[in-house]
Amino acid sequence: MSIQIYWHKKNFDTQKAERFFKERRLPCQSLDLKKHKLGRREAEILLRGDARKALDLEDVNVKSHPVAYTTNTETIISYVLENPRFLISPLIRSGSAVIIGYDEEKLLALIGTS
Repeated sequence: MSIQIYWHKKNFDTQKAERFFKERRLPCQSLDLKKHKLGRREAEILLRGDARKALDLEDVNVKSHPVAYTTNTETIISYVLENPRFLISPLIRSGSAVIIGYDEEKLLALIGTS
């Protein structure tokens, strides 16, 4: 199982996600979106379904950008490729499964324990 944690700010949820995997001795790759440029395929996987759920709509910079007011997935992907700071931090991915933010129940289901 390959796990990636995508983040753009070391907030409390990002730290909790990293600790979650470290405590269980599960390897994970931590990807700082300031250094790691998202590819189109990665963005499509992270934003599959309702792409707006992955946007940080609490952030003032996101609220003041057109990305906050569109529902078109392709448009959202284009904006996120230009500026990944629009995303919630962290996004956790294992294969095609994506968890938006820190959700311990979903993480436990992801690794197969309850």
